[in-house]
Amino acid sequence: MLRGVVRIFSRIDGMKPIYTAVSRLVKPLKHIATILTPGEDKSSKTAEWELSLLLEWVKQTYTLESDEIMVNNLLNFSRGFWKGLFTCYDHYYIPRTNNDLERFFRQTKASHRRITGLRSWNSYIIRNGEMIVLVSDALRQEHVISRLRSVSFSHYKSRKALWDKRLTNVILRKKFNRNTESYLSELEKRWDLLNC
Repeated sequence: MLRGVVRIFSRIDGMKPIYTAVSRLVKPLKHIATILTPGEDKSSKTAEWELSLLLEWVKQTYTLESDEIMVNNLLNFSRGFWKGLFTCYDHYYIPRTNNDLERFFRQTKASHRRITGLRSWNSYIIRNGEMIVLVSDALRQEHVISRLRSVSFSHYKSRKALWDKRLTNVILRKKFNRNTESYLSELEKRWDLLNC
């Protein structure tokens, strides 16, 4: 074991240039992590502004030929994620990281499994969609009842009609999958009644 430790320490001097190059390229990533860390007074606009300034600084500072791959990757990734990158600063209920998002899905799936006893939650997602997130979040908020009372009846009615239409499509699909012949014969009867 001592020989292994001696061998490792004997190679440290040879790794110094590689370490210097890597630590130089890691600096922008550390700055980005600092910028994207949520704070009490940080909004999506301030985070976006700070990150755009940092990316400009990276373009101006990292001009060596060996820096080109890192700079291009950094710019391409940030451009690809730019629209959704800052949403979590203005809307606290949106999970900020991939780990937070997966934790949310795991909790929701476990809740569904406890309620229904079913392992698969595909039909639950199709039926409820974004309402899973909204209801889960609303139940944890204060003053839910007063907020619900502030919704006008006409707005509620229009949203309810959209919800019923969504559920109707799911119900019709289930009827078709369960008994295709019966479903098609019922459609043919309705068609005959309309054309008589």
